[in-house]
Amino acid sequence: MNFIFLGRLYENINQFMCGIVGYVGDQHAYPIIIKGLKRLEYRGYDSAGIALHQQTKLGVYKKRGKVAELEEEALGKDISGTIGIGHTRWATHGEPSDRNSHPHVSSSGKLALVHNGIIENYAQIKSELIKKGYEFYSDTDSEVLLNFIEDIRINNECSLEEAIRIALKRVVGAYVILVIDEDDPNTIIAARKGSPLVIGIGKGAHYLASDASPMLEYTKEVVYINDYELAIVRPDELILKNLGNERITPYVQKLDLELSAIEKGGFEHFMIKEIFEQPQTIYDCLRGRLDLVQMDIHMKGIEEQAEALIRAPRIIILACGTSWHAGLVAEYIIEELCRINVEVEYASEFRYRNPIINPGDVIIAISQSGETADTLVAIETAKSKGAIILGVVNVVGSSIARASHAGAYTHAGPEIGVASTKAFTAQLTVLTMMALKIAKIKGTITDERFAKLLIELNAVPQKVSDVLKNHTDIERLAEKTYFG
Repeated sequence: MNFIFLGRLYENINQFMCGIVGYVGDQHAYPIIIKGLKRLEYRGYDSAGIALHQQTKLGVYKKRGKVAELEEEALGKDISGTIGIGHTRWATHGEPSDRNSHPHVSSSGKLALVHNGIIENYAQIKSELIKKGYEFYSDTDSEVLLNFIEDIRINNECSLEEAIRIALKRVVGAYVILVIDEDDPNTIIAARKGSPLVIGIGKGAHYLASDASPMLEYTKEVVYINDYELAIVRPDELILKNLGNERITPYVQKLDLELSAIEKGGFEHFMIKEIFEQPQTIYDCLRGRLDLVQMDIHMKGIEEQAEALIRAPRIIILACGTSWHAGLVAEYIIEELCRINVEVEYASEFRYRNPIINPGDVIIAISQSGETADTLVAIETAKSKGAIILGVVNVVGSSIARASHAGAYTHAGPEIGVASTKAFTAQLTVLTMMALKIAKIKGTITDERFAKLLIELNAVPQKVSDVLKNHTDIERLAEKTYFG
């Protein structure tokens, strides 16, 4: 089956720029990292690379192109080592090329780094380093950050951990970084701000990645790292600190996700798989919430904010990309059912102006990943001004979920295809239930209409399934329409 898509909807381009994988343990790191990078290929990338700690040296291999080309580059070479970091790059500073690929190595050759994000003040830092005699092999902001860390370590005669902490207090922008040191064969140091980082806890091993998919077959116990946190990761030890050097107790969560969810399962590609998963995804959204016996919707988080919702002068929906489009649909539904003014804002625009937020305003933040950087910053701004935050996210324990006063998970499972399908329909399902629940709380809907809409909503999974059964006819019509 072939489908033609004329465009893509991105939730937040910053979330898809790069993929990061790290491993520290007693197993051969190379195959674990390569497999992890392949799990992250859905993010899109133009080059890939890996750095391995090989006892007395760092082995670094990187290549423009796909992970398969990186594997070819490493054929016949030393790929030993039980500690390593890997990266898939989407170019932001410097063209796609071998030399701009990650990992980057410091001027001394002692440190290697992978980085996801953008360092906004890199040019100023680079200028300072050039005056000190540093030379740069690449055009990237990431190499600047690495040499900045090394310069601090040398001049301050401090540990790598302390040098990273000092550097990150100076830089402006978003980052997830993993750093390894030739002189320390047991440690990866990681830090994040604005880009996601997950650490998986195994037996005598730790796994690091941009999302949980690379570690699913090894562990289901994970720690989601928060902004401004730094992790010192060893085979049998995970130390978490803030940038003030204060210890933080890691919050370990169990992934409610099976390996089969990130495999194609007999479909030609993930896009088709996820299209056909929509009936089950919608059903999972409704399950345990839509109650046709009591004719009610059970959403505990919304119920706990009942008084705030009754008093709220308006609702503001904050989202990016696909989630923003879900918000546009929700605007019509909420205004129709709840009789309250709704505004839909693009989070990346909202965060860079001085929005008027009044105490009691209700913010609905929508994000598939729960890590959309612009949306996260926007809701923190709104929360500081007294707004109530309701999150609609897919990933349990994500940053936006933790930052919200209440909300609802979409239970869509991982979405590997970049063009959104099941995540979008799951968001619409949850937002519709939220609208119905708020309308019931506010008394803006009759019992008769409420019951009728519940029955209609309950029928949606079967109706979607019926449509998908006609995929052959739909494909034929699509081809006829497109090709004429």
